[in-house]
Amino acid sequence: MSARDTALLVIDVQESFRQRPYWREEEAAPFFDRVQALIDGAKEAGLPIAQIFHVDPDGPFSKTSGHVKLLAPVRIEPDAVFEKPRHSALVGSGLDVWLVAKGVRRVIICGIRTEQCCETTTRHASDLGYEVDYVTEATLTFAMTDAKGRTWSADDIRARTELVLAGRFATITSVEQALARALDDTGTREAA
Repeated sequence: MSARDTALLVIDVQESFRQRPYWREEEAAPFFDRVQALIDGAKEAGLPIAQIFHVDPDGPFSKTSGHVKLLAPVRIEPDAVFEKPRHSALVGSGLDVWLVAKGVRRVIICGIRTEQCCETTTRHASDLGYEVDYVTEATLTFAMTDAKGRTWSADDIRARTELVLAGRFATITSVEQALARALDDTGTREAA
């Protein structure tokens, strides 16, 4: 595979999340750095970039809220923009049609939230036959408390997501590894 058949999917990097009570600006800073590096690297490599927004009928994810827009300070010039009503970016958005029309066979996943829309899209893409590079460091999530009262840190959630995706649904990569794999013209699938 090469850059000709690889696309970057930027999932739910939107201002809607800043409106949630769990948002912590200081926790987002490393994400901003890594997701921007991935977007910039993909653009420089000539990869098609799809920006996906989650849209709900009410609340901060509704189009009428004014928050369904790119999350500052991230900068992107996408080749296509999609709106999704579900966790998977491949359901009800038209993204699947765009990927097929572009001849895409590998997708690079980044965005918000690590264990929700990014993980769901990864599993769905894998089941559809795409190779998936999951760039955990370019995803963002937040602490959660489970039904037993245990609080899972964002790091715990990222580690769990890597555990369940690696080798089954995706190759877990860094920003640099994902970009290098996209530019590999040999067609070989090296371990990241």
